[in-house]
Amino acid sequence: MKHEFLSSQMTVQTATHAALPDFAARLGSLRTKIAEAAAKRKVYRTTLTELESLSPRDLADLGIARTSIHEIAYEAAYGA
Repeated sequence: MKHEFLSSQMTVQTATHAALPDFAARLGSLRTKIAEAAAKRKVYRTTLTELESLSPRDLADLGIARTSIHEIAYEAAYGA
């Protein structure tokens, strides 16, 4: 009986150690996704800030309506 308990305990430890690399990979993937999302958000905010700072004349010269600024910034950061 005691031998069976030790055997099942070792199995649990093996399963736990096998799961650690998978968890680390998932954590690394999550970290990458968060960094990518932050970079895209920065592009959005920078583009938005720059376009909002333009005068109506500058926007007209570029052919941009002030109402389109958010859409243009979104496309710049996240694609169409």
